[in-house]
Amino acid sequence: MTKPSNLLIANWKMSLSVKQTLALTKALLKGVSNLGKFLDFSLVLCPTFPALSAVGTLLKKPANIYLGAQDVFWKGHGPYTGEVSAEILSELGVKYVIVGHSERRQYLKETDDMIRHKVMAALQYNLTPVLCLGETYAQRQAGQRDAVLHQQLSRDLAGFSLTGQQNLVIAYEPVWAIGSGKAVSQSDMLQAAEVIEQGLRQMWPSETVSRQVRIIYGGSVDDTNIKTCLNQGRLNGALVGGASLQAAGFIKLLRQVA
Repeated sequence: MTKPSNLLIANWKMSLSVKQTLALTKALLKGVSNLGKFLDFSLVLCPTFPALSAVGTLLKKPANIYLGAQDVFWKGHGPYTGEVSAEILSELGVKYVIVGHSERRQYLKETDDMIRHKVMAALQYNLTPVLCLGETYAQRQAGQRDAVLHQQLSRDLAGFSLTGQQNLVIAYEPVWAIGSGKAVSQSDMLQAAEVIEQGLRQMWPSETVSRQVRIIYGGSVDDTNIKTCLNQGRLNGALVGGASLQAAGFIKLLRQVA
């Protein structure tokens, strides 16, 4: 089977109760079953930690639908109240984990060093990190987007490279676009993807970047703009927030992809 060319990740954040999460998952699975063979993209669902196990049970049968987590801690064991390790996530069937989201950088003061350790912990247990990068509005206005992306890449991925079957997803998420209802233009997406790829090739072998890294876009993605994120050179997917919280609307978005 050919590897699906596009990757869609639904980040449900802290928007739903466990009951609502399960209802949404069931509705999405039913809707997806009507989209045909479902071979041309992969879908990742990222519920809250309390809902991971129950959602994972529902996802055991559908092909190309995977369980994702919204965060991970960098230590495997120990007195770290409230944290969840990569090993535990792996036991629950998690395949992807979001790391370095701007909301965690902002509200929880996550540093690049913390994020780097989270990426490494995820890779150790064969989880695919979804590393979020992006500039603030002030940085964009000052013409600092490219510099910010290079800085985040060099710090978040410092000191190691992907090995074996390890994979990485880079999500370009301009901070100012998240939740704004307005995604950046396709040309801006592609320019940012090129900057990210160039930065990666400065750190890692070109073959590693080509074969093991995928770049996607996030920030006010919906059914009206999803196609701008797909099959566009190095940009092949999207991290979807608010538009993934209602089954009917998200299925409409998925139909644009399928």
